[in-house]
Amino acid sequence: MTADDSFGRLDDDDYPAYTMGRAADMLGTTQGFLRAIGEARLITPLRSEGGHRRYSRYQLRIAARARELVDQGTPIEAACRIIILEDQLEEARRINAEYRRAASQSPAGD
Repeated sequence: MTADDSFGRLDDDDYPAYTMGRAADMLGTTQGFLRAIGEARLITPLRSEGGHRRYSRYQLRIAARARELVDQGTPIEAACRIIILEDQLEEARRINAEYRRAASQSPAGD
């Protein structure tokens, strides 16, 4: 891998660049919280060759949303379920918008 390849990953939201400790520090939470949302299957961190959890920026955004809900008093399991449902709703809206676009571009009578 060249240096250019490595720098290209800095813009990749899915690249697992953050250790558990760094991720917890960035979120202002504990490593136990990150383990808990992993156990609830909200996020699944990748593992380094040594078996250590590594998180992407995308996963950190999801974890931050979970922390926000938990800080508001929502139990962690419920917070994880809410986020999963929010994500599913967003995906359904995206698909519906694509279908509407395709239908509006389709010639009448097809």
